Amino acid sequence: MEIQFTTKIFKEGKTFVAYAQELDVSSCGRTQEKAFTNLKEIVRLFLEEAEKMGTLETILEEAGYKKTKATLQVPEPISVQRVSLPVPLTHVKV
Repeated sequence: MEIQFTTKIFKEGKTFVAYAQELDVSSCGRTQEKAFTNLKEIVRLFLEEAEKMGTLETILEEAGYKKTKATLQVPEPISVQRVSLPVPLTHVKV
């Protein structure tokens, strides 16, 4: 069985961060490729541990996954947008 997940990769300083959105799991590396490779490994380990703990079904259900014959599919996004809103910074220390 295979699982599908959406990956976002972004850069923080000199480090690339890969993020599996539906599972809320991330990893990093010195290159985009290494961050992506590390993410696939950490997702695999995360799912294995959740299975051992008996929480995998709940995690996948809460993430919106649907089971087909050979794949765990997550719903496709209808729209992805970058949004900017003003933030009152009177109480926020940056």
